[in-house]
Amino acid sequence: MTPLEMRKKAALFAKETVDSQRKSFQRYGVWADWESPYLTLDHDYEAAQIEVFGKMFLNGHIYRGFKPVHWSPSSRTALAEAELEYPENHTSKSIFLSFDVVLPSACLADFDDVKLVCWTTTPWTIPSNLAIAFNPDLSYSLVLSNHGLIVVASDLVEQLGQQLSLGQVAVLKSFPGRDLQGTQYRHPLNDQLCPAVEGGDYITADAGTGLVHTAPGHGHEDYKTGLKYGLRIFSPVNDAGKFTAEAGADFEGLNVLKEGNEAVIKALSQSGHLIQEHPYNHKYPYDWRTKKPTIFRSTDQWFASIDNFRDEALKAIQEVKWTPEAGQKRLSKMVEDRSDWCISRQRNWGVPIPVFYHKVSGEPLLTNETIAHIRSVFASQGSDSWWQLEVKDLLPSEYQDVAEDYEKGKDTMDVWFDSGSSWAGVLKQREMAFPADLYLEGSDQHRGWFQSSLLTAIAAQGTPPYKQVLTHGFVLDEKGTKMSKSVGNVVDPLEVIEGGKNKKESPPYGADVLRLWVASVDYSSDVCIGNNIMKQVFESYRRLRNTARFLLGTLHAFDPQSHSVPYDELPEIDRYILGVFAKVSREVDSAYANHQFFKASQLLLRFCSTDLSSFYLDTVKDRLYISPEDSFRRRTAQTVIHTLVHGLAKMMAPMLPHLAEDMWLNLPYAAPTVSVFQGGWTPSAFEPHEEAEWEVLLKLRGDVNKCIEIARRDKLVGSNNDCVVLLHTTDTATLELLKKFAGDEDLRWPSCNGNGVDELKYLLMVSKVVVVSQPSDVETADASLSDTESGCLVGVKHAPGLKCGRCW
Repeated sequence: MTPLEMRKKAALFAKETVDSQRKSFQRYGVWADWESPYLTLDHDYEAAQIEVFGKMFLNGHIYRGFKPVHWSPSSRTALAEAELEYPENHTSKSIFLSFDVVLPSACLADFDDVKLVCWTTTPWTIPSNLAIAFNPDLSYSLVLSNHGLIVVASDLVEQLGQQLSLGQVAVLKSFPGRDLQGTQYRHPLNDQLCPAVEGGDYITADAGTGLVHTAPGHGHEDYKTGLKYGLRIFSPVNDAGKFTAEAGADFEGLNVLKEGNEAVIKALSQSGHLIQEHPYNHKYPYDWRTKKPTIFRSTDQWFASIDNFRDEALKAIQEVKWTPEAGQKRLSKMVEDRSDWCISRQRNWGVPIPVFYHKVSGEPLLTNETIAHIRSVFASQGSDSWWQLEVKDLLPSEYQDVAEDYEKGKDTMDVWFDSGSSWAGVLKQREMAFPADLYLEGSDQHRGWFQSSLLTAIAAQGTPPYKQVLTHGFVLDEKGTKMSKSVGNVVDPLEVIEGGKNKKESPPYGADVLRLWVASVDYSSDVCIGNNIMKQVFESYRRLRNTARFLLGTLHAFDPQSHSVPYDELPEIDRYILGVFAKVSREVDSAYANHQFFKASQLLLRFCSTDLSSFYLDTVKDRLYISPEDSFRRRTAQTVIHTLVHGLAKMMAPMLPHLAEDMWLNLPYAAPTVSVFQGGWTPSAFEPHEEAEWEVLLKLRGDVNKCIEIARRDKLVGSNNDCVVLLHTTDTATLELLKKFAGDEDLRWPSCNGNGVDELKYLLMVSKVVVVSQPSDVETADASLSDTESGCLVGVKHAPGLKCGRCW
């Protein structure tokens, strides 16, 4: 398959996947510009990415070097840390081996046949060994053992004596690591003399031997130590992960992770340098695509020098708002610790690194002019042109006379460079606001998109690409276990929406229920989902939907333009509930602004369940059902409900768009806009109304309901309307409040001593309320309650009189 054929297949696969994901997102009710999504393979995006690369190169942040990188033999390409995964239960063959000292430093000069002992989990790197590193501040000991005279860290003598079966050990001498400087040993697999060198604080006595086998071509720390001492960056391993001839005739062509590893261990055993081999279970990097292990291998690659702009990046992180706040510390630590970013890949798909190499010298050609020309070519023809056009067509006019001396580079850019350029390919290219208001992704993107976006933006133009970053956890099954197809515990979002094959076990909940689950969980950590959880979420959704249905049903024959009652003329209870609603709407607005969707959903549920269903709507049913159509009692209630319906629909819309739109389309009068999303939303501006008074009244309502339940339990009364309530209080303020809401003692219409709404009998939903002067009057009732929240003595007795045929 030619590179262009592969690229066409890759592009087709990508576009088909985008279409599939787009359909899923649309079914979930996600709002976006679906007809014009940004794709990293769009010509304009690729051109913007080349421009980012060019700015970084011209700013001195990109260079080509030969150094160790994560290499995937299965993919035959370099990989970034973000392209690795670390599966559990990887087992390596680790070995302890000895190195014969040939030229001892002064601290070992009085002893013959001394051996330096090392431990490694990568025996295949021993052919590349060029040094042994020590920690200058660590204490080492010369130990007599059944393996002869060995040098190990002093703190590990006893442990290694038992682990390696060294017999009766005796410490002959101890000394600081720096005294090993100048020691030379003979390589165990060849006659090469190698030095003992000073390493860094990565060398400890926590594990191993305190001496580190150093192969500069196969490890980051080894590489830095090798540079410090001018050691060769030696990596006798090819793209397929097999030893080259430089590793030795006995190893050439062997896979380093399989038979090559075994061959090295066997050779060490035959030479007498193998002390012990044992399995070692640990986390080991795997290629995230092929799911196969990787290796550290030195190759010629393109790198972004993080050191050049690390301080700027760290400063920018402090300026960004992080949700949750722990994200700031996490990314800061990653940027502090990360080495240079390998941005080149050995693939045919992706955006090519726009470099040309001299056919004879191999020197790269990369200038402002060549980068600008490639950008213009990609903008018009796309990155496929790198493979379609000749070198002369890809070089600017001033290089036409030397075009035949150059060839195109074959490396493409890291996919994280692709996505990390989105601030340029989307925001800048589409002339949108920059920096972005928000970047949103999973918590794993601190090492991926969040980081690559930050690094490219800082390196190219010195500013972060986002104002705020929000991260979320991952979805687990109902038991908190990671989802896996092999385990069979994967929950398909589409199945939650449309139901499974067995509709009884997996009923169709619809998109809004799935969205309500998303809104209800604390996404700052991992979240769980399953049948039982969705049943509970569905019940919450039903409460919201049933509340909406009731509200809409009460607006029959109501015209907001002609029937609305001014706020100042509304009854006390109506002004109170509007004040509560305003407070809730402000809190919901704040929750949305801070991306606390779980808080917004809780506020909405609590308001609909407690403030509306259990209280306000319970009390207004009478006003709505029995009052004349155009009466004050009915129109005031409808005025409030009209306000609640509009406000709730707009508050619900971000979480429950289908329910909100359903409410809007079923308004029994002309809606102000075609869609609920067209009118915008600002929190309600009503002020709190007599909250202290209503706190007492609500407590009283609760006390009365408890007392009625006692009477109902003893079969003294049936419904609330069977009851006469007796109240007594010695608190002056409470007594005045009771008098304020006393109204008519008996049911009558129209009301003589009130407005027919703000009366205790309507608030408590009973036939009659009597405020008595003596406690004994309460105690003689059919049921009484003295331990109350309101501080009132409460009594209940059966109401006299005849029951209306239209009543309960």
